[in-house]
Amino acid sequence: MEVYRRPFTVTDKEDHSPLTEADLVANETILEGLATLTPEIPALSEESGEVPWATRSGWPTYWLVDPLDGTREFIKRNDEFTVNIALVHDHRPVLGVVQVPPLDLAYYGAEGLGAFRRRDGDEAVPIHARRLGGGPVVAVASRSHRSPAVDAYLAAIGNYDLTSCGSSLKFCRIAEGQADIYPRLGPTSEWDTAAAQAVVEAAGGGVTDTRLRPLRYNRGESLINPHFLVFGDPDRDWSAYLPGEAV
Repeated sequence: MEVYRRPFTVTDKEDHSPLTEADLVANETILEGLATLTPEIPALSEESGEVPWATRSGWPTYWLVDPLDGTREFIKRNDEFTVNIALVHDHRPVLGVVQVPPLDLAYYGAEGLGAFRRRDGDEAVPIHARRLGGGPVVAVASRSHRSPAVDAYLAAIGNYDLTSCGSSLKFCRIAEGQADIYPRLGPTSEWDTAAAQAVVEAAGGGVTDTRLRPLRYNRGESLINPHFLVFGDPDRDWSAYLPGEAV
C-alpha cells in the first residue's frame, strides 16, 4: 500500500506481464513470514523464481503464493487487486487467504472449517455460496482478460446479469453469494487460483475444469491451469454452456 499511494515504475516480465516494486516487496515479506511460521513447509511464489519439477514433485505440502494478484488493476489504481496465500496438501488447496489491501478486507477458508469474510477491526462473518433462485444468473468476468469464448458461454446461459472485476475478487463474489458463475476460458497460473479455490470450496461452491473435475495443483512441469469454472450451485451442470472449442 505504501507503493500504491505514491508514483511507481512498471516493468515487463519475460511473459510480458507487468511487474511493480509492490510485487517484489510483498513477495519478500510473505515468504519471510511463512518461513518463520512454518520453516518445515516449502513455498512457491510467482515472484520467487522457478522451482524445478524434480524438486516440487517431492512436496506433499507447500505454500502457494501470489504476492500481488491483479497487477494491471494495481497499476490502474481501481482497488481490485489481492494477495493470495494457499496451503496445498496432496494436490488440493486445503486453506486459503485472499487479502484485499485497499479495502482492509480478507476472505479466508479451510477444509472442514468453513469460509469467512473479515474487515480489519471487525468480527469475522461466515460466508456461503448460494443456490440458484428464479431470477437471472449472476455472472462475473475478468475486467482485463475477457475472451470471446466467455461471451459465447454467457450467451448460451441466456438470462444473466454480468459484473466485471479484477484478480481473485471474482472467486470471492461467488464464495460470498453475490454471484453464481465465473467462467475462465483463458490461461492462468496455479498461484492465481489456489487460495481463492480454498475459499470457494469451504463456502460450499466449486472450482473445476471444463469436465467438472476439481482443479488440482503441482501435478507436473507446467504450472498453467486448464480452463475452469467457478460456481456457487453444484447442482447445475455449468459445463453445458461451454462453446465447443473451450471444452
